[in-house]
Amino acid sequence: MTQNANFPGTLADRDIRHHFHAYTDAIRHAEVGPMIIERGEGVHVYDAEGRRYIEGLAGLWSVAVGFDEPRLIAAATEQMKKLPYYHNFAHRSHGPAIELADKLVAMAPVPMSKVFFTNSGSEANDSVLKMIWYRANAMGQPQRKRVISRKKGYHGVTIASASLTGLPNNHRSFDLPLPGIAHTTTPHYWREGLDGETEEEFATRCANDLEELIDSAGPDTVAAFWAEPVMGAGGVIVPPATYWDKIQAVLARHDILLIADEVITGFGRTGRMFGSETYGMRPDVMVLSKQLTSSYMPFSAIVMNERFYEPLARESHVIGTFGHGSTGGGHPVGAAVALENIAIIEERGLVDNARQVGAHLRGRLAALADHPLVGEVRGEGLIAAIELVNDKATKSVSGAPGALGARFFAAALRHGLIIRNIGDSIGICPPLILTQSQADEIAQAVENALSDVAAELAA
Repeated sequence: MTQNANFPGTLADRDIRHHFHAYTDAIRHAEVGPMIIERGEGVHVYDAEGRRYIEGLAGLWSVAVGFDEPRLIAAATEQMKKLPYYHNFAHRSHGPAIELADKLVAMAPVPMSKVFFTNSGSEANDSVLKMIWYRANAMGQPQRKRVISRKKGYHGVTIASASLTGLPNNHRSFDLPLPGIAHTTTPHYWREGLDGETEEEFATRCANDLEELIDSAGPDTVAAFWAEPVMGAGGVIVPPATYWDKIQAVLARHDILLIADEVITGFGRTGRMFGSETYGMRPDVMVLSKQLTSSYMPFSAIVMNERFYEPLARESHVIGTFGHGSTGGGHPVGAAVALENIAIIEERGLVDNARQVGAHLRGRLAALADHPLVGEVRGEGLIAAIELVNDKATKSVSGAPGALGARFFAAALRHGLIIRNIGDSIGICPPLILTQSQADEIAQAVENALSDVAAELAA
């Protein structure tokens, strides 16, 4: 339905009139209007005109089990009937939150102790930073509140989490980042490696850069290092060989916490249940969201080890409360959906599917590496990226930054594929239920879009 007698104009008109969009040029939006998605089915979504698309980014890196999973709808409905809402303040609890906390601790790749529930990845990362400050005071180390993340890292958009994020457009005109948050080298060997430098030598340099940053700040002032196992919104950047071994050695030398942002990589995306497993990471804290509920419900979780938790608990006893939490944290409907979503991922072997179908898709994309517009194809499991270039020898792009990526996005859309253009990188992250034949459709649409863009540029 595009019109409503109570409100003048089509849905698109009304969207332009009153809807302020995230990650959108607001003035441009008033000129071009929205793409309105009406329904979903498996890996596909349909727009208001009835056109079907493969959702090649799983919404926002997040819909693991597809867009019409009846078990999640049933789980939400049944929980709505039984207990549609309750909170976890002041000793209150409910079954879904208790069961989900148990499940997350049990399935964590390293020993964990407690789970704190929030509503989004941004809020979860924001909360972890507050906890780090609280913990430092509890430990009698009030100076130890600095944290380090990475350039091109993505950790959210609240004031604190956007400061952790290492992308300029999340800082510009927002007066960010906050003081006390520094950013170290992006571990992108293809883009950042020096001439003649091996991948392992580049990993060593990344670790040395981190150590120099710690030393310059003062090791006794740095509390934590924040990182995604695979960097998502910064361009699907896969760490070089030996990177995580070398980084964790630096953190161990200085007794610095490792915060693993698993918002994108958790629950099978990299071909293991967690990205930390894929790379041998030993985090003190894991931040989870997105595929936790397949984004059917806004929900997130902070999973922490005893080393991280114990000072928080002790300080809450001294003060008489832990003065942090949100109305919707641990929402019973969200927790019920998360439990059912995890059960589906496990029962249907979707982690293995991500590894096998992901390898097939990345192989098909790698076959496009000789195309004149393709600089690099990279990925892990069922997440991948294509770096677009105009000049393969210099790895450069002519014209305005992001313009080539925007051309590709429009061309892919014409071929029935929704992807994410991240500057001039193309992010691909379909639902975990993707079949091999659907992976072939994605690869064909990518090839067709590359041909279209090449023809446009030639003209």
